Amino acid sequence: MADHDTRPVGSSLADLPYRPCVGIALFNRDGLVFAGRRRGEGALAAETGAHAWQMPQGGIDAGETPREAALRELYEETNVRPEAVRFLAEAPGWFSYDLPTFAAGQPWKGRYRGQTQKWFAFAFEGADSEIDIHRPGGGAHKAEFEAWRWEPLANLSELIIPFKRPVYEQVIAAFAPFARHA
Repeated sequence: MADHDTRPVGSSLADLPYRPCVGIALFNRDGLVFAGRRRGEGALAAETGAHAWQMPQGGIDAGETPREAALRELYEETNVRPEAVRFLAEAPGWFSYDLPTFAAGQPWKGRYRGQTQKWFAFAFEGADSEIDIHRPGGGAHKAEFEAWRWEPLANLSELIIPFKRPVYEQVIAAFAPFARHA
């Protein structure tokens, strides 16, 4: 195991819990969804290549509801304030993925096997100029994306890293009524 993998000796990924997380499908007025290209880091980045695009997502803090976490994460990653969005829908259930072997132990210091995510759809009612991926959260948070664009929701499953694709396919199905169909 790598030095940064904190799993007990002899344990496997399957023995670990999922990290509770949220994901956000942010739709603009044209029915396109926000997609950000993640900054590259380590071996995981080497595997992502053209599949480095994703929607905002992140962990749920103690005492936070999933919807509160979604609004916080959206602000921390895109600079979009809660006042600039309108709630559209919550996905029916939690969607989970396991980390592949090549990434095991890298994220979250090896404490989780993957993530279980509650997804939310919001309509962005602000101006594109409000989105600031380089100084998210008013500059109080580290930039997680190096680029962003509006994309048809159906395209996201081809832009996401392959091990997350089944989750994105579920998100696409859940939020298809809000999307522009290319």
